[in-house]
Amino acid sequence: MKPVVVIGAGLAGLSAAVHLAAAGREVVVVEARDEPGGCCAVATLGSHRFDVGPSVLTMPGLLAEVFGAAGEDMESWLPLRRLDPSYRLAFADGSRLDVVPEREAMAGQVRALCGPAEARRYLRYRDLLERMFRAEWPVFIDADMTRLRAMARPATLLRLAAMGGFRRLDRLAAAHLTDERLIRAHTFQALYAGLSPQRALGIYAVIAHMDTVGGVYFPRSGGMRAVPAALAALLEKLQVPILYGTRAVQVTTGVSGVSGVRLDTGRHLPASHVVMAGDRFAARSILPGQSADWRMRRPRFSPSCLVLHLALDRRPPGQAHHTLHFGHAWASTFTALERGRPQPDPSILLTCPDDDRPKLSVLEPAPNLIDADWRKLRPRLEERLLGRLEALGYGDLSDVPRLVFDPPAWHRLGHTAGTPFALDHRFAQTAWFRPSAASRVPGLHFAGMHTAPGVGVPPVLVSGRLAARRILRETP
Repeated sequence: MKPVVVIGAGLAGLSAAVHLAAAGREVVVVEARDEPGGCCAVATLGSHRFDVGPSVLTMPGLLAEVFGAAGEDMESWLPLRRLDPSYRLAFADGSRLDVVPEREAMAGQVRALCGPAEARRYLRYRDLLERMFRAEWPVFIDADMTRLRAMARPATLLRLAAMGGFRRLDRLAAAHLTDERLIRAHTFQALYAGLSPQRALGIYAVIAHMDTVGGVYFPRSGGMRAVPAALAALLEKLQVPILYGTRAVQVTTGVSGVSGVRLDTGRHLPASHVVMAGDRFAARSILPGQSADWRMRRPRFSPSCLVLHLALDRRPPGQAHHTLHFGHAWASTFTALERGRPQPDPSILLTCPDDDRPKLSVLEPAPNLIDADWRKLRPRLEERLLGRLEALGYGDLSDVPRLVFDPPAWHRLGHTAGTPFALDHRFAQTAWFRPSAASRVPGLHFAGMHTAPGVGVPPVLVSGRLAARRILRETP
């Protein structure tokens, strides 16, 4: 039997390759860059190494499941530690809230900040998020949405509706919580889905559940790049070749569907199946014409971000791994972003890993390339962000060596519209309505952020597993 060719050694492609190889299939991975990772990449500045992609790792059990498929214990390949706190939330009034996953400990944090009545409301809301998560997981996240019959059954939809899953997220939280700070703490995660809390559906409260209840984890060494590095090492043990520095230039077809992948070296890899695990829109030029998906005709992309990676000479004292500094404004900041303008008073996320090279990464949500002229915007926003850091007590960092990632930089890395967050998760781009993971071309499959379940480390790992399962069903 011909091998399965996986295009892209990001987390989705690596997940698919491990599951296939563990099931006994011959697999070849093609990766244009010189190392694995895709969005989970690394950038260097002198002796400093920065995680360019995700800094948040939730639901580590999904990662352990990938190693477990090959009969391996994740801890021996990729030791993780749980962050304490998961986040530090710093509010504009000077108060702060450390988010911890333990139920009573978190209730104590809320009680100290907001009072005992709000702590009781928080515990009831936490229980609601748990019920929503359990209802959604098997039908919206861990489900193969390649066929219409995969849509949730009416009973499940009615149960989610009764819990408020189809209300707007901000209204859902406000129906259970009264302190504005706590509402923000449980709704800012909507931006992970590319939407404001005022537009995201309540079903996306499960993202807050993943963060605030499930806990946030980080590799004990090597930063987030250690995740794809460990998966690539596992593939090496499984004798799966990864062709680094090699670009796929055409997925070829025959009378029965996919026949192989042509590489930029001129070599043609025969294939029984192909998993395209990269940017769906950037990859259209190499795909067969009949693989077009009607769901991609009018795409709506997520906002992007401006990120400063700063090489420090010492770690800021008392700094948490993740600190979210909220601005004074809230709803108006999202309104500006939706209209393609910079947020007037943005909330910014700071990441300060505890390793041997002190560094600080600062992220501000920002318009993508479609909505704004970044030739004019970048200098102004970069200067404003540095000023914000100084006002928050981080000192004058204007002369500190830094790397800057703005939407043009994200576009150069292969992200359509200059956003590393892919398509947003409005209803018309969710579940079955998101670009399909199966193609009309037999043997061609998709994985990654642009297909269901969507954006984030847990969803892309799931998408890789689902692609592998479809292939294994087609050729048992």
